[in-house]
Amino acid sequence: MADPSTYRPAPGTIPTDPGVYRFVDAHGTVLYVGKAKNLRQRLNSYFADPAGLHFRTQTMVRTAAKVEWTVVQNELESLQLEYTWIQQYDPRFNVKYRDDKSYPWLCVTWSEEVPRVFVGRGAKKKGNRYYGPFGQAWAIRETVDLLLRVFPMRSCSSGVFNSAKASGRPCLLAHIGKCAAPCVGWISPEDHRDIVDDFCSFMAGRSQQLTRRLERRMKEASDNLEFERAGVLRDSLFALRQATEKNAIVLADGTDADVIAIADDPLEVSVQVFHVRGGRVRGERGWIADRADDGPLGDLVEAFLLQLYGDATPDPGEGSPIPREILVPELPTSGEVMADLLSSVRGSRVTIRVPQRGDKATLMDTVARNAAESLAQHKMKRASDLTTRNRALEEVQRALALPEPPLRIECFDISHTQGHEVVGSMVVFEDGLPRKSEYRRFIIRSFEGSDDVRAMHEVVTRRLKRLLDDRESLRADAADGPALVDATTGAPRKFAYAPALIVVDGGQPQVAAAQRAMDDLGITDIAVVGLAKRLEEVWLPDEEFPVILPRTSEGLYLLQRLRDEAHRFAITHHRGRRSTAMLQSALDAVPGLGEVRRKALVTHFGSMKKLRSATVDEIAQVPGFGATLATAVHDAMADETPQVAVNLTTGEVLEN
Repeated sequence: MADPSTYRPAPGTIPTDPGVYRFVDAHGTVLYVGKAKNLRQRLNSYFADPAGLHFRTQTMVRTAAKVEWTVVQNELESLQLEYTWIQQYDPRFNVKYRDDKSYPWLCVTWSEEVPRVFVGRGAKKKGNRYYGPFGQAWAIRETVDLLLRVFPMRSCSSGVFNSAKASGRPCLLAHIGKCAAPCVGWISPEDHRDIVDDFCSFMAGRSQQLTRRLERRMKEASDNLEFERAGVLRDSLFALRQATEKNAIVLADGTDADVIAIADDPLEVSVQVFHVRGGRVRGERGWIADRADDGPLGDLVEAFLLQLYGDATPDPGEGSPIPREILVPELPTSGEVMADLLSSVRGSRVTIRVPQRGDKATLMDTVARNAAESLAQHKMKRASDLTTRNRALEEVQRALALPEPPLRIECFDISHTQGHEVVGSMVVFEDGLPRKSEYRRFIIRSFEGSDDVRAMHEVVTRRLKRLLDDRESLRADAADGPALVDATTGAPRKFAYAPALIVVDGGQPQVAAAQRAMDDLGITDIAVVGLAKRLEEVWLPDEEFPVILPRTSEGLYLLQRLRDEAHRFAITHHRGRRSTAMLQSALDAVPGLGEVRRKALVTHFGSMKKLRSATVDEIAQVPGFGATLATAVHDAMADETPQVAVNLTTGEVLEN
């Protein structure tokens, strides 16, 4: 740990202008990015009595080796630059809001010729329209089930849709009136898209127009004595009203707003958001974050607004995800500057305000209670988890005689099939948790054969050589301001952060290979161990006997999780490369099949097994393939003998 007084800027050298500052460690890694109206006043607060600083801030200033700043013209520029640098450098001491759970959303695959609706979770894809997130998956599924009686659009998977299209027989949903059956031509894709458009309008809050239209059509059918049709429209209208009532009106004026509430303590902060559209709560979401300092509530609000709306892009069909009004418990520190920034992103005026009375203040109280409840539940779950992780790191430190707990651990594994398609994996755990953005894969082409020791030496050498190269590059770029981004190429330097401990999957030979790689590069400040599968022994370099951790040890469990995660990551990569290599080699003899078309086949089918079972017509559907070429590929696959490969490292059979 560095003494902050050793790199404190000389008195009077820090300007009093607005700007953005960054704390950097000895290797050039950006630890923290912040902004200030008065740089001198803000930075001097970091070099006051350490006992008066937040514990996380104390750790940050003692880890840093220097502080740098950039002067800007005004607060808006500092806000934009701060957000850009946080996104670019991913500083470990900045507040990072993370979802406190996986929320479901409703998706409409608008870019498909025949769009479908489904409920899902996880990452979103371009070309789709999303609604939510919602608090409960069962609630939105129930709502969709009601809406399909009003808007009979496709809700089946691609496999079911294509199967019905091929057989000419619609599924049960079509027979019970919950699908218009575009798969068998009961309705054209254009008419089906009109139904989908009405569904999207309802989900976006534009339900009154749809209700009036159904009422008008029902009255017309009744006047024309079409009582059966009027009865169907009556049932549809009832289902539409039922679905509408599930989202209670909370703001009678039909406001579009995001209501944000925050509950915090000295260690963590909980944020809850209600998305109100057309006066109704259309979705809710929560985040949990570690507190970075003892800053005021306005700083937390500002940091959250930047992360929530920083990457917001308008959807041509649904408009901007930024509402016209944002209700917060306290105005952001930058005040109107934040509103101006969000207004420029939205393309129209955005208002940020604190509700004082009426329905909006009541709704803010409800959101605040949800935030407090979320923080309380997180504390209950986190207490045991945090204690367990700390105990695991301390047990590893004591067992391996490390100077301090290994906050960053990297684990390496090798995978191959009879010496072919040799790959390596690197997984990273920080503070006892996986950091998947830092995972890396290695393709080994320098030799063929099942030599795990040689492969391990190469993988560790390549990783640590990148560490040294990036450190040297950081020092060379010091004049331009050290960062985890290459100044010449703009590529991130993901290897510049050194681990405290390297774990290899294997026993003495693999550990010796990793240690030899470190000795060749002159690295002496990183510990290395191996975890053997047979008896779960922990091997150290140049030690005749392994370290045996108790079976109930949390430290052993942490090392096992690392080893298993590295093995899973390596196997996944190996299977993908093996399947691709086998598929491409089997197609080498097909005349007229070049590299581009082989890749198209690989992308479309993904495996030898699927390609072998494909018909000529299915192969001809791949872009760039005609009937003649599809027949040649089909004949080549028919002549191929299926093979079964075995991973000799694990004894696992890998199917084609």
